[in-house]
Amino acid sequence: MKNWKSKLFIVALSVSIVACNNPTKNKEGEVQDSTALDDTVGAIAVNPLAHAKEFPGATLNIASITAEKVGTDSAKITVKYDVQNFNLTEQTEHEHHMANSHDGQHIHFILDNTPYAALYKPEHSVTVPVNSEHYLLSFLSRSFHESIKTAEASKLIRFKVNADGKVEELPAPTEPSLFYSRPKGDYKGEETKTLLLDFFLANTTLAADGNKVKADINGQEFVLDQWVPYEILNLPLGENTVKLTLVDKDGNALTGDNVSIERKINLLVE
Repeated sequence: MKNWKSKLFIVALSVSIVACNNPTKNKEGEVQDSTALDDTVGAIAVNPLAHAKEFPGATLNIASITAEKVGTDSAKITVKYDVQNFNLTEQTEHEHHMANSHDGQHIHFILDNTPYAALYKPEHSVTVPVNSEHYLLSFLSRSFHESIKTAEASKLIRFKVNADGKVEELPAPTEPSLFYSRPKGDYKGEETKTLLLDFFLANTTLAADGNKVKADINGQEFVLDQWVPYEILNLPLGENTVKLTLVDKDGNALTGDNVSIERKINLLVE
């Protein structure tokens, strides 16, 4: 079993995460936003939002990651975190009606860009196959699921589980990457009116004349050129499809392990 607290690769990976909370600008220094649409009747709208309450000094570190073999073909991975200047389970101040966790602030645990697990305690276990490689992104989240987009409050690591069920470190990811966070799951009642669209970036920035995120929502496309939270308005009840793709300045999809993710969400009558 390995304790990775002293491993330099965690530090190297953490610094690769891009942390930019400011609106993007073009070469002339003008603030750009190609995403906002008027809230017209029947049309889905996606609008950028200002960041909610900030948490100066909030930090998330991986204290340890260990593994034990389970049976002949699986291993149980346990990750323990060290959280500073951020209170898990505390409610974040907010004035909107977006979905909010009654259990408070938490950690988003995203393994291989699958739907995240919300952690209200700084520890989590998951079973994976032996002889498998994985990306793990973790970041601190406000109670209403908006990520804290700083290098200090997030960690991206890549690791392998070998045939013996042991964890082996892998080189730090260097390619531009996009991790999906929200929206997720089912929404009911007031929650269906305004949904949070939030994602996490690594090794890239967004700009009006640079890389962007293309959001395809029920076949309607939006180009997101700021790394900020967004609101989605006017989604119909029932099943909805959200696909996020990292694209270059010309709109061409980037290649890599984490550049395009599609999810189904459901809006239900309460």
